[in-house]
Amino acid sequence: MGQIFKRSANALARASIIFTGIIVAVALYAVLLGIPRSSYWNQTDIVKTQPVQFSHKHHVADDGIDCRYCHTSVESSNSAGMPPTKTCMNCHSQLWATTTYLEPVRQSWKTGVPIKWTRIHDLPDYVYFNHSIHVNKGVGCETCHGRVDQMPLVTQKSSLQMEWCIKCHRAPEQFIRPRSQVFNMAYVAPDNQEEVGLKLKKEYHILGSDVLTSCSTCHR
Repeated sequence: MGQIFKRSANALARASIIFTGIIVAVALYAVLLGIPRSSYWNQTDIVKTQPVQFSHKHHVADDGIDCRYCHTSVESSNSAGMPPTKTCMNCHSQLWATTTYLEPVRQSWKTGVPIKWTRIHDLPDYVYFNHSIHVNKGVGCETCHGRVDQMPLVTQKSSLQMEWCIKCHRAPEQFIRPRSQVFNMAYVAPDNQEEVGLKLKKEYHILGSDVLTSCSTCHR
């Protein structure tokens, strides 16, 4: 019986197996690379249930309340600080004082038991992050948290992964702004951002990328 396939078919078969293996390896690599960057993995754009569905859009954009009115320690502490119930009651003892929607706030005020808010931006315990350093070096709230003033319910907008932090630490001049604009949610970087950023970097005594990207800077 004659040979069905030519000898060259063997080379073609081996090449097809190798090619298929490469395709599978690339696809697997893409999946493994993509999953840690997915919104599901990083918990971005996910609305979380809160004891009171507090609207930043209403309080910040509509009422013009500054970030620092509630997050009082953001300029001086590693934590931005969560407002005590008293801060809420400064207004809501007079405004919407009987609405059912704010009953958890009134109960907290009466009992002295703090409201247990669900954390949105939650870094791992092995990461050291200081809000005051970033604020005083010209990093805007919006840079990390997104347009909170446009969020009826706050969600995480940035991945908070190390590569995201490192991108800024390698070249802070591309991201920093004048301190007077740190709390301006609508701030737009100028066309000559790098030039302005380099001047601010010098003025604010921001260290070089060799220090900012050192492991011990964020992992202590």
